[in-house]
Amino acid sequence: MNSSSRDLQYWLQYDRQHIWHPYSAIGVDLPVFFIQSASGVRLKLADGRELIDGMSSWWSAIHGYNHPVMNSALQNQMQKMAHVMFGGLSHQPAVELASRLIELTPDSLETVFFADSGSVAVEVAMKMAIQYWHASGKPGKQRFVTLRNGYHGDTFGAMSVCDPVTGMHTLFEQAINKQYFADAPTVPFGEQCHESDIASLRTILKNHHSNIAALILEPVVQGAGGMRFYSADYLKQARLLCDEYQVLLIADEIATGFGRTGRLFACEHAEISPDILCLGKALTGGYLTMAATLSSFEIAEKIQSSSPGVFMHGPTFMANPLACAAALASIQLLLDSSWTERITQIADRLEQGLAPCRNYEQVVDVRVLGAIGVVELKQAVDMKSIQSAFVNHGVWVRPFGKLVYLMPPYIINDDDLAALTSAVCSIVGDL
Repeated sequence: MNSSSRDLQYWLQYDRQHIWHPYSAIGVDLPVFFIQSASGVRLKLADGRELIDGMSSWWSAIHGYNHPVMNSALQNQMQKMAHVMFGGLSHQPAVELASRLIELTPDSLETVFFADSGSVAVEVAMKMAIQYWHASGKPGKQRFVTLRNGYHGDTFGAMSVCDPVTGMHTLFEQAINKQYFADAPTVPFGEQCHESDIASLRTILKNHHSNIAALILEPVVQGAGGMRFYSADYLKQARLLCDEYQVLLIADEIATGFGRTGRLFACEHAEISPDILCLGKALTGGYLTMAATLSSFEIAEKIQSSSPGVFMHGPTFMANPLACAAALASIQLLLDSSWTERITQIADRLEQGLAPCRNYEQVVDVRVLGAIGVVELKQAVDMKSIQSAFVNHGVWVRPFGKLVYLMPPYIINDDDLAALTSAVCSIVGDL
């Protein structure tokens, strides 16, 4: 039997028996929906149904799917080269992308390291911090401080700076490096930070700065660790503390970069510049996996001033030309659009559309920031039933834990956004 003659159920069963999905298991009886194609904000299932996408494929597909400008950029690049090693070679898409990122990010960031994924970008940032201090004659600065409820990825270094409980990595606690965890910010976005709010971080830095290489945090929005929005003033105070105690600041903007919070980068809410910045997800508009770690010239020059005189990292697919071309096209699409107005409109529609959930007894909180809407529940959802319920409502929403959230593509229209929020209200209301 050839592959074309096998039906959908065969492939779904094969998938269930042989393929790992994110945070899942082989053979588990959870729904998996086969996608045939995607265009705009709609995902077409193999059975013919269409779903309005409320997830932007985990923050990344900000322009939707099958975008003609993005497609053209990739097709043009494929005619030249799909990939070439970056060791000893370079190419125009990589240099242009580096130039564009340096132009758009805070002024202090002037060097770019291209990586494969967000987790690798975090690993690179952590290694940069350690090498910087080693070259500065402070080899004891090998550990990191981070915030509780934070999430930075699934590789080993990244796991070590995820919240030990909400970060989903408790199983590996004996295998990963021990880091310092400051209390999560509790002061909401839009409010001023008081000394008591920053006290935990201050105490850790005061007592342990001699062996801390960097503070790593997600600016303003803590993502997978709880979808929490916190005060930009906290971020500003954290920058001052890093300067006071000679600790680098790593901003993980893998999820928040490229407009999601209403600013191009979330650091802009606090008007601060990190020493190192991690980007990913929306970098290529959801077309290809790629990430970038930016740093100051000071960090680069210091690393190069001491043995071994080079930065010790180099992925095989570093600066993949196709991914660079996708990133350049995605960034230009964003900048050419009235994205700030659209994000404001999306925020208004999310606020209005999700407001009824505030009246439900099972709801703890409803919060919106930029193109992110969150309904926090008292109890964790049952994924088997709630995922199917959303699909039956004609939308794609992927909750986790106690959180039902939306992060739609920026191109979504008001009617489709209303359908998303209506589905959330209806399903949450029935829990």
